[in-house]
Amino acid sequence: MPFVGLTGGMGSGKSTALKLLGGLGAEVLSSDDVVHELYEGQQLRDAVVARFGADVAPGGVVDRATVAQRAFASVEERAWLEGQVWPLVAARVQEWLTAAREMRPAPRAAVVEVPLLFEAGLDGLYDATIAVVAAESVRRLRADARGHALIDERVARQLPQEEKARRATFVVGNDGSEDDLQRELSEVLGKL
Repeated sequence: MPFVGLTGGMGSGKSTALKLLGGLGAEVLSSDDVVHELYEGQQLRDAVVARFGADVAPGGVVDRATVAQRAFASVEERAWLEGQVWPLVAARVQEWLTAAREMRPAPRAAVVEVPLLFEAGLDGLYDATIAVVAAESVRRLRADARGHALIDERVARQLPQEEKARRATFVVGNDGSEDDLQRELSEVLGKL
């Protein structure tokens, strides 16, 4: 069973691609979903409150937008947060992968959505990588529609999508319909 990293720039359609891959027989995991779960747990919540103040978790619930504002304010703060989050995510992915490898029948692939796959140097962990790409105007509209905080700062720390595409094993375009994307992803799974 191939272990695959799925990536792309903000607003490229990674989450849609992940959902479609699941429908095509892959076992899928979103690292963003893992991070959401981790923020609900005591360990990460306590760490961000200690670092950024109690107002990042009003009523004991982490406000990710407030954490993002604080973390993206400086390189040091972002590095600190990544140092807290990434090892926890890696451990969760490893648990998930172990379980996926034991599934019978085996999934067509085990696919993890990792927005900063290449930036974090994680691509070597995977048998193959898929980059989802879309026109810049489409990506900006999608990101704005979701109300992402500090979009320019987040995009600035990501590799340009052309570089992600260059480094990826497979590249799929997401400027068309969901059916178009599903066809491309089905072809990729066939090649895997």
